[in-house]
Amino acid sequence: MKKIEGSIAAVTGAGSGIGRASALALAAEGARVAVTDLNPASARETAELITARGGEAQSFAMDVSDPGHVREALANIQHGLGNPSVLVNNAGIAVGGYFLDTSLESWQKIMSINLMGVVHCCQAFLPVMVLAGRPGHVVNIASMLGYTPMRGVTAYCATKFGVLGFSESLRAELGDHAIGVSAICPGMIRTNIISAGILESSELDVEAKRSEIDALYERRNYPPAKVARAVVSAIRRNRAVVPVTPEAWAAYYLKRWMPGVVGWLARKELV
Repeated sequence: MKKIEGSIAAVTGAGSGIGRASALALAAEGARVAVTDLNPASARETAELITARGGEAQSFAMDVSDPGHVREALANIQHGLGNPSVLVNNAGIAVGGYFLDTSLESWQKIMSINLMGVVHCCQAFLPVMVLAGRPGHVVNIASMLGYTPMRGVTAYCATKFGVLGFSESLRAELGDHAIGVSAICPGMIRTNIISAGILESSELDVEAKRSEIDALYERRNYPPAKVARAVVSAIRRNRAVVPVTPEAWAAYYLKRWMPGVVGWLARKELV
């Protein structure tokens, strides 16, 4: 899908971070943007930022974990803007902690948002996109942890491995309909995902650990806008898997060329 200008793009989790940056970037390319978020006030803020810069956007409440709410949001988007031809599945949460410390409730929550949220949105939006008969694109925000295992993030890895596999399979199917699918795989991006995430441990002071991880991300200081540029490029070039940060690219090639090294690193306490 080479032309973004004039398209209608829906972005989930667009109230902050990568979602907000992606919405702004798509609007700057001339898309009319449906800004969706679980928090309606945050979605409105993003939409207002877009309109203040001369773009066109409307905000919509959407809980991606609820398929009924996703369908309702889509109906509102169609009424307010029209049928989307670009879908960016960004909404997600973090769950940290060793498997033996991670509660079933946390597993269910992260699966319902990070993995099933992508499925719910695709189930609702894709029939509309296919029926329109126009070129389109789906962007799923995965992670370098979608192809790289790591201690202490078992649940998060499971969802992002799932998103990556789902994206590659979906791409094989939707090519018949001129709809591309890209999986974006960032590394350490400065967002609020750690501070807003779930961290469980039977031994550690979880808030002290959260502060330590937050400080690491702050020092890394890689902004969401760079991920947003990768989103735009993936749509224009119809790229399948897109690592973003240097560490994401390094892990991508290590996984293919030296999987034993990746396994060794996975056993280390890196954070």
